[in-house]
Amino acid sequence: MVTFYWYPKCGTCRKAKKWLDEHGVAVNEVHIAEYPPAKEELKELYQKSGLPLKKFFNTSGQKYRELGLKDRIRTASDEELLDLLASDGMLIKRPVLTDGTRVVIGFDEQLYEKFFGQA
Repeated sequence: MVTFYWYPKCGTCRKAKKWLDEHGVAVNEVHIAEYPPAKEELKELYQKSGLPLKKFFNTSGQKYRELGLKDRIRTASDEELLDLLASDGMLIKRPVLTDGTRVVIGFDEQLYEKFFGQA
């Protein structure tokens, strides 16, 4: 089963959801602000993604700016970054799509097509 972490008011998330619906992909939807992934789950997603942990931050979000994270994430340890991400789902770049093995952050139609073998 594919898990889709999203925020329904997010335009990018809605585009991704529309793509999934149009391609008949059933997903387990998780509202990222109401049910943010726990630290251990985030660590797993990070490790499976192959991306730098900094890519998991919603750098255009209000919470990111409020906390002044731009400079903090440059020097913070992975543990500190995971704690920050786990503290508030709005800090996480969205949507996050995972099948338990692979992870896609954000929405890119080509990445989705590749993920679901439709490329």
